[in-house]
Amino acid sequence: MTSSNATLQGADAVLDPANPFATPSALPYELPDFAAIREEHYEPAIVAGMATHRADVEAIAANPEPATVENTLEALERAGRLLARAATTFYNQLPSDSTPGREDIQERLAPQLAAHQDAIGMDARLYARVKSLADAAEAGTLQLEPDTAYLLEKQMTQFERAGIALSEADQATLRDLNSRITSLQASFGRKLLAGANAASVLVTDEAELAGLSPDAKAGAKAAAEARGQDGWLLEMQLFTHQNVLASLEDAGVRARVQEASAARGATGGENDTREILLELARLRAEHARLLGYEHHAAYIAADATAGTTAAVNEMLARLAPAAVANARREATELAKVSGATSGSDNQGSVAAADWSYLNEAVRKERFNLDDAALRPYLELERVVRDGVFKAANLLFGLSFAERADLPGYHPDVRVFEVFDAPEPGEPNTGLGLFLADWYTRESKRGGAWMDSLVTQSHLLGQKPVVVNNLNIVKPPAGEPTLLAWDEVTTLFHEFGHALHGLLSDVRYPSQSGTSVPRDFVEYPSQVNEMWSWEPEILRSFAVHHRTGEPMPAEWVDTMLASRTWGEGFATTEYLAAALLDQAWHQLAPSEVPTSVEEVLPFEAAALAAAGVDFESVPPRYRTTYFNHIFGGGYSAGYYSYIWSEVLDADTVEWYAENGGLTRENGEAFRRKLLARGGSQDPLASFEDLRGRTADIAPLLKRRGLA
Repeated sequence: MTSSNATLQGADAVLDPANPFATPSALPYELPDFAAIREEHYEPAIVAGMATHRADVEAIAANPEPATVENTLEALERAGRLLARAATTFYNQLPSDSTPGREDIQERLAPQLAAHQDAIGMDARLYARVKSLADAAEAGTLQLEPDTAYLLEKQMTQFERAGIALSEADQATLRDLNSRITSLQASFGRKLLAGANAASVLVTDEAELAGLSPDAKAGAKAAAEARGQDGWLLEMQLFTHQNVLASLEDAGVRARVQEASAARGATGGENDTREILLELARLRAEHARLLGYEHHAAYIAADATAGTTAAVNEMLARLAPAAVANARREATELAKVSGATSGSDNQGSVAAADWSYLNEAVRKERFNLDDAALRPYLELERVVRDGVFKAANLLFGLSFAERADLPGYHPDVRVFEVFDAPEPGEPNTGLGLFLADWYTRESKRGGAWMDSLVTQSHLLGQKPVVVNNLNIVKPPAGEPTLLAWDEVTTLFHEFGHALHGLLSDVRYPSQSGTSVPRDFVEYPSQVNEMWSWEPEILRSFAVHHRTGEPMPAEWVDTMLASRTWGEGFATTEYLAAALLDQAWHQLAPSEVPTSVEEVLPFEAAALAAAGVDFESVPPRYRTTYFNHIFGGGYSAGYYSYIWSEVLDADTVEWYAENGGLTRENGEAFRRKLLARGGSQDPLASFEDLRGRTADIAPLLKRRGLA
């Protein structure tokens, strides 16, 4: 495909030198120059980037000299810099600030990028060079540094999983599958965003918003005005259970919100996702079979720390019965609440729409906690400065300075320069950049995530530039951003991912930061959540935004004491989604339903078979809006959060055993785990830190499942 300012010339594409991606950015840390980048720059830069990357690879594959680490492995790591610059920036901006034009570019480029990767992964000449190095290393005639040996091992695995051993006919089939799968994933994400916007609930009678905090109500008013609507717009978050349900006193409005949330993608019309997800499930199953795996879940697990679906199934099956029993006990308590709505029968049955509202009543009664009362003490700026950043300073010696002179990809984006702890007598050392994009908007997909714009690499001389995205409702201009407690822990979680990228200290870019297996990547971020609960940190940021008074000490103590309440709900909704993911991806091609009318019955049957069909606690994501697995990179991998939490809970105990929030502990966690990224087996990094393999007991205790 050609475009306005990129012309194809055989295997090469010439990019207009005026395109901002034509050369590395001159901004600090190679931050993309978003002030200069326009939508029309992306496609020609990516097209040209694919061509130049393929030329780089061709030079490596056709090199008449014997393969060496320098002319093969390191050359591959250096290859494709234009493509990396353009594609990384594009795929960062796409979910954060989507437009019809960017969505069109994604749909056009998805099959081309899949074909591009296939061409490299199925290049027999390139494979022969890499294999010659692997053979020499195995024979002992080639001595490698540990990170290079691990890079070589992963390169071999990637070739095998790309289909290098298949016949030409099967490789052609695999290429077609990859092209179609990537296109469908892009389409799913596009429909999901449009469907979420369409599902937002408009309230025109202010009385129906009773219980909603003033700042949340103001945010809903601003959201309606932004779309030209009169009233208050309750926008959809990605997950099933919407945060506003905890506050709304009107049972009818709660039911409307819950129904709109759960129905996304399954209502017919242009935003229905069922046809796409069925085709995706079938094609992924065919892809796995072609490569010799029983199903897609087996293909995913084989390249993760889990190793097998049997290991995944065993863990989920072990946790599910206790989690549901715990949730049922919680439901019984909720149904006893005075003033329970018609959705609760006081016999242990609670409507899903009422759960959070009744849960707040129990928190007030049992723990004297009120989410609306907590919000004024949880102001965004204070939580970031005196919570998230302070913990990073105490643990790792990091400091942060906002750079208003550096542009983000959207006006809401803020850029911070991150400094490492200086040596005595030395100035602060610039470590990288952190971009914060906190607020929800119509052009941003739901959820929260971290991304990298530049990955750390000594080989390339690059320092990290990382991004955090959240979906906090933006208040009217001049008003403070007050948070729910879940949003506070999400801030700490996503910054844990950011730290994984910022503190990377590796040679090869493909091993940088979060370049670890999917079922390990959540581990450092979940560890970082612990600091939101650390009394020293919590008391630092929990300060009333107007009076400056600290949150009452008894409230803090009560919050700490109440941590295990609600774990039945949280664990059950999560496990239901993880089990749904496995159910869809442990199917053979012939077992995938063929009609959209079978999607929801399949979901119901899968939940029942797993023992998590508890109507009061629906899955965190239902099939039709499960973006992690049908639009993102977590297919057959949503179990990763609980798998990583085994490591996380064990590490929390390690911190406690060694004195908690100290620089010494932070440096050990940084040096032995965060800095190593994917330069070695990640479980070896964990064992180096912990001195043994992981123990599941701390997780069971935390989740109330012991």
